[in-house]
Amino acid sequence: MEGNLLVDPAAASRRATTAASRHRVAGRSGARFLSCPCSASRDEPATRAWASYSSAGNMPRAVKSASRVNGWNGNGHGWTPAREESCVLEAMEDEYGGMVVDADRLPSDAGGFAGSLAASLSCWKSAGKKGVWLKLPLDRSEFIPLAVKEGFRYHHAEEKYLMLTYWIPDEPCLLPANASHQVGVGGFVINDEMEVLVVQEKYSASTSLGAWKLPTGFIHASEEIFTGAVREVKEETGIDTEFMELIAFRHAHNVAFQKSDLFFICLLRPLTNEIKIDETEIQAAKWMPLPEFFEQPFIQEDHMFRKISDICVQRLRRRYCGLTAHHVVSKFDGGASTLYYNVAEPERGDLSCDAAA
Repeated sequence: MEGNLLVDPAAASRRATTAASRHRVAGRSGARFLSCPCSASRDEPATRAWASYSSAGNMPRAVKSASRVNGWNGNGHGWTPAREESCVLEAMEDEYGGMVVDADRLPSDAGGFAGSLAASLSCWKSAGKKGVWLKLPLDRSEFIPLAVKEGFRYHHAEEKYLMLTYWIPDEPCLLPANASHQVGVGGFVINDEMEVLVVQEKYSASTSLGAWKLPTGFIHASEEIFTGAVREVKEETGIDTEFMELIAFRHAHNVAFQKSDLFFICLLRPLTNEIKIDETEIQAAKWMPLPEFFEQPFIQEDHMFRKISDICVQRLRRRYCGLTAHHVVSKFDGGASTLYYNVAEPERGDLSCDAAA
C-alpha cells in the first residue's frame, strides 16, 4: 500500500542516479582493475575477469579481464603497496577516475581488511584516483567501523549490504548522492456500470480511517509504473486490470526519512469482476458508484484528492487525455525505457486515447 517505504534514483530507477548526474559511477567501457596479490610473483601474472555488480543502478556493469600484477601503471602512474605485509584491495576503475572495490574478494578477517584498506587508500591517492565505492555485505559488517575510521561515509544501504564512499581529492565531492525519491502508484479502476473499485485499508492514518480509497502501493525495483499499478490492484483486490493511461502524478517532499515522493494515478480497465481481498493489508473492497465515491468527506475536504477526482471526471467525459506508455531505446544509455506521452485528443465514445503516433 502507498505509505512510507523507500525505493531506489537511485533509488531508484534503479539507474536514476546515473541518468541524473554526469558524475555517476559507471563502467561499460574503459574500465580497469587494480589488484595487489601478495602471493603472486611479478614474473607470473595471472588473469581474472570480474563481472561487476550493480547497486541501485549507479554502479559499473561490465566484464573486463585484467592482468594481476604486483604493481600498476595503467594511467602512467606507478604505485607500490604502502605496506609490504598488506595487499591492495581488488577494485575496478570507473570511467571517472574512481575505484569500485570488489565486494566478493574482500579479506576474510578484520585485521587483513584494515591493513589492505589503508594500503589501498595510500596507493590510490598516489595514483591520483578520486572517489572510492566500498560495498560491505552483511557478513562483513564488522568491517564498517574500520572503514569509517579511515574516513568513509555511508551512502546507502539495502537488505544485504551497506555502501560507503570516500572522496580522495582535496576539493568538493562530486560523487552522486543517494536516491532522493520513493515512487507510489494508485489504480483508478472503473467498470461499464460507472463503478469505481475501492478499498478500506486495515492500517491507515486517522485522517482516512473508514474512508474508501483507490488501491495504492509502491512500485518494485526495475518495475514499470503501469505494471506496478496493475500488480497492486491485483494483490489488494484480486481484480485483473489493463493499463489505459497515466492520468496525473503528485510530487511531494520530506515524506519519509526526508525523502521526496512521486505518486502516479493510472486509469485501469477491469478484466474481471470478482473481488478477493488481501486480508493482511485490506479490511474490505467493493465496487462503489462513481458519485458516491466522489462525495465522500475524505475526498471533498482534501484539495489534492478533490482535484484528482475532478481530473478523473474530465477524463471520463472525454475532455481530458492522459499519457500512454511507449517503449523506446536510447543511445544515451543503450537500454530500453518507457516514455509516457499523449498521442491524440480524446475521441467520443471510446475510453482509449490511442491513435497512431
